[in-house]
Amino acid sequence: MKKIYNALFKTLTLIFLSIVFLLFSAFWYFSHDLPDFKKLAKYEPSVLSRVYDDNGQLIAEYAIEKRLFIPYESIPNKVIFSFLSAEDKNFFDHPGIDARGVTRAIIRNISNVLTNKRLEGASTITQQVAKNFLLTNEVSLKRKIKEAILAFRIEKTYTKKKDS
Repeated sequence: MKKIYNALFKTLTLIFLSIVFLLFSAFWYFSHDLPDFKKLAKYEPSVLSRVYDDNGQLIAEYAIEKRLFIPYESIPNKVIFSFLSAEDKNFFDHPGIDARGVTRAIIRNISNVLTNKRLEGASTITQQVAKNFLLTNEVSLKRKIKEAILAFRIEKTYTKKKDS
């Protein structure tokens, strides 16, 4: 009986070490040529140009993308929480990847594939930032892995605007 437990322990240890090795190898492989996420610190969104008449009345606005910068502190909590409710419920609780969200999406997508329903995503806001600002829209596992690695790095480097 002791031999069986010994063999089982050795097998499980070998499997665990193999998984750890594969994860570190994948991490190294995919993080080898990632874009520099630190350029996000210097990001300035395109803003619109406003033209006023002599009396200070707005005549026209010109922009490629119509955006206004609003500091985080000026956004009402209801707007923040509404946005987070729709996009990333666990934003303040995860390190860039929402493990609960990924697990939920995998389970639901198995059912969705079988019933021809639309697949659900599990990207966090940080992953969306990594994809939209640093990567391409390519639909592939390779891009998702790179997106996850960048999300962890972004979260480690930049703070979330969380109320104290």
